[in-house]
Amino acid sequence: MEGSCGGGGGGGAGQMAAWQGRVGATNIGRLRHGKTSSSSAAAVAARGGGVTAWHLRVFAGVVGVMGCLLLVASLMMSAVHQVQFRNAAISRSFRGLQELKQNSVRTEKAEQIMHPRLLQMATSVVTKNESDSDSVKFSLWEEPYKQARKWKPCAAKHSLPDEVPEENNNGFILISANGGLNQQRVAVCNAVVVAALLNATLVLPRFLYSSVWKDTSQFGDIYQEDYFVNYMKSDVHIVKDLPPHLQSLDLEAIGSQITDMDISKEAAPSEFIKAVLPILQQNGVVHFLGFGNRLGFDSVPVHLQRLRCRCNFHALKFVPEIQRAGSLLVQRLRRAGAMRTEMDKQLFGSNMLDVPALLAGGEPSRYLALHMRFEEDMVAYSLCDFGGGDAEREELQAYRETHFPTLAMRLRNTSVSPEEQRSLGRCPLTPEEAGLVLTALGYDRGTFIYVAGSQIYGGAARLRPLTRLFPNLVTKEDVLSSAELAPFKNFSSRLAALDFIACASADVFAVTDSGSQLSSLVSGYRVYHGRGRAPTLHPNRKRYAQILGEEEGIGWGGFERRVRNMVEEYKRVSARPRGRSVYRQPRTPGCMCRAAGDGSVDF
Repeated sequence: MEGSCGGGGGGGAGQMAAWQGRVGATNIGRLRHGKTSSSSAAAVAARGGGVTAWHLRVFAGVVGVMGCLLLVASLMMSAVHQVQFRNAAISRSFRGLQELKQNSVRTEKAEQIMHPRLLQMATSVVTKNESDSDSVKFSLWEEPYKQARKWKPCAAKHSLPDEVPEENNNGFILISANGGLNQQRVAVCNAVVVAALLNATLVLPRFLYSSVWKDTSQFGDIYQEDYFVNYMKSDVHIVKDLPPHLQSLDLEAIGSQITDMDISKEAAPSEFIKAVLPILQQNGVVHFLGFGNRLGFDSVPVHLQRLRCRCNFHALKFVPEIQRAGSLLVQRLRRAGAMRTEMDKQLFGSNMLDVPALLAGGEPSRYLALHMRFEEDMVAYSLCDFGGGDAEREELQAYRETHFPTLAMRLRNTSVSPEEQRSLGRCPLTPEEAGLVLTALGYDRGTFIYVAGSQIYGGAARLRPLTRLFPNLVTKEDVLSSAELAPFKNFSSRLAALDFIACASADVFAVTDSGSQLSSLVSGYRVYHGRGRAPTLHPNRKRYAQILGEEEGIGWGGFERRVRNMVEEYKRVSARPRGRSVYRQPRTPGCMCRAAGDGSVDF
């Protein structure tokens, strides 16, 4: 440091020479104007010389001190930039939610509030939550670890370790999966099970283009093809294309195309054997068009259930480009470098960026991921009323006419009550209602929240009640720069993969719509790979609707108690109930094993 300060003083030599020149020039000017005698001039020159030497010494000292101060300030600014990386990253762009707020100001659209009385109370309470005890705050970020850790992932084991699938089998299974990223993921893993069930070769799945999602991505744009094929090779034979002699066939004309109308929803394996196997054996190929939730859960044998979980929790790995962007997103949210948790290993593999730690000492920051499933397609399909009056109803009906014509046609002949839909728990939570839940659970105003999902229906006017309670909200557009997101622009499934990663990695994951495939898959992924340390908050929409329906007659204390009881019931650790999805609740035979008291495992 001393050397640096000394260098700073020497660096000012040019400035001192210039200053000396200016002093001399001033005295010379006075002489030229004849304002002193020759003797006086000599005296003045003598005094000027003395004053100049003294000022030079003072100036040299000042320059040296200023050089040191500038160097120290530069080092401090660098350190502050590292410590406040998260805030710097957000303030630098804050494009996602900030743009919504700015657009709302320009249009002068009033915020949309459905529960003004509760929101007013919550606005006061959310600040008081900051003073809660450390034990209360700790419980907000944990799940019942002692019970959860008794369950261990088991699907990595091969279903039939002594057998290898034969290439000479009953034929080829081809699927064209519809929907978005998460619906397609379910379809892929169900297709793996069906191929094994029918002793067939699976052709790498194709993804259908959707007018809602508007994404042309195929399997290899999102998942690692070779890894998938190699990981599953001991269970199912998988190829990338149909053999040439089958590619020219008109599968619909020969009766080999199977639609969702031909197979029951969540059908038993026996239905596939009865309805599909004869066609496969006759034609050598079957094409499942729009294949999704066509395979049930309870009737599937354990060895096939394990195969389904091997696919979902182990074989499907995002391509390196998505893994690297996802790791950067998570590390910025955590304000920490690579942690190499079990979740990190599963999501990123060897493609986790090892950026320098963003905090000098201290623990990584915690964040809550909120899947705000309140996009226009979800709102329109729910047939619920969200307080927007006739303009909202007309807008949503126009959307249904374009994107859900079958539903729109049904509505012309059938009356659906929005109030009944809400009482049955079929309405997605608004941002306001999600904020009320988080406040009632005890999260404070400083909670850092990552919001997953696409454009919120209603924009900033709908979002503002949530940001009033929790101002520290960000999206992937706020955390990653435009250049970092550029490879995924206009590809909704690849952007959804980043949301999947951020939600799976979060300290807490909050769900607002139980019917969402993203919520279902992320919840199950956290159970399977979270090792008992990845809690999920899951409001029961039917019970929550009952609570909100009585809001005028209850105080904040009663509201808070009922909401907490509702959420705590879901956090209880138990085996998968009958009829529930293995992808959401993998604590089931073939997927996860329960440790016995002696250290052995059941299932």
